[in-house]
Amino acid sequence: MKSSCCLHRRAPAPRALVAGFTLAIALAASPASAQDLFNTVKAKLAEGRQVVGGTISSADVDIYCAMANAGFDFLWIEMQHSPLTYAQVATMIRACPGPAIPFIRVPYATEGDIQKAVDIGALGVIVPMVDTVEKIENAITFAMYPPLGKRSQGGGQYGALWGRDYRQRANDNIMVVAMIENPQGVEIVEQIAGMEHVDAVFAASTDLSSFSGLRQGDPDYEALVTRIKDATLAAGKYLAGPLAWKDTREGYTFFQGPPESVLIRNGARQSLGGNANPGLPRGVAPTEGSE
Repeated sequence: MKSSCCLHRRAPAPRALVAGFTLAIALAASPASAQDLFNTVKAKLAEGRQVVGGTISSADVDIYCAMANAGFDFLWIEMQHSPLTYAQVATMIRACPGPAIPFIRVPYATEGDIQKAVDIGALGVIVPMVDTVEKIENAITFAMYPPLGKRSQGGGQYGALWGRDYRQRANDNIMVVAMIENPQGVEIVEQIAGMEHVDAVFAASTDLSSFSGLRQGDPDYEALVTRIKDATLAAGKYLAGPLAWKDTREGYTFFQGPPESVLIRNGARQSLGGNANPGLPRGVAPTEGSE
């Protein structure tokens, strides 16, 4: 019987929970190449597809579930620049583990932060400010079970979310994303991208500008971005960046989308502009509860 501490009574949760398990079951029944992948983001990237994640900083479970069911491939759960706690995020993930796969940007690449993130069910660990090899090595070490790493067996809801055989399949499904945010990180990007268990390298557009004092479009700024791109693709890893770069720069396949606050604001503006119900004839109100 499921513990009441891990359940949410609001309507979106059961539907999303079923959707998450349906994804896992469908992938498990797929051909051998995808048989061990319940991380649909990793599976899509392996097929050469692009993935987009919506950013979450709110602890509101209804907002989380709305984002999880909005069409994003994953959710970028922001724990570096938000007051979110692991207890709050555990509740959010348990309420709606899919269809959007939970990724967590951890505040630090410490043993405690990394292990808490994966224990509560994250299938992606986004590591900020990677400007030393040791920082990303630490993240890999504690995201992976032996023999690949030193993640210990402990409590967590990962089994309830991703199946009883999670321990055997976790190392194949957890993704590690290294964020390059300053010139020091760019200087070692070839080493970072070349590490076996780094799956993606993220060119952090805003912080690269902040730390370098350069603006996007400046030749020196673009040289930093190009070095990240070349090193990542040469190592056979996935190149990541902001959603604004999706259709304007080649080579990128992993994107961070806007936060829920921006989406709410844009949705409100659209509603106030008279296009609140796309798909319905003008003047026809939607059936209440169908949203």
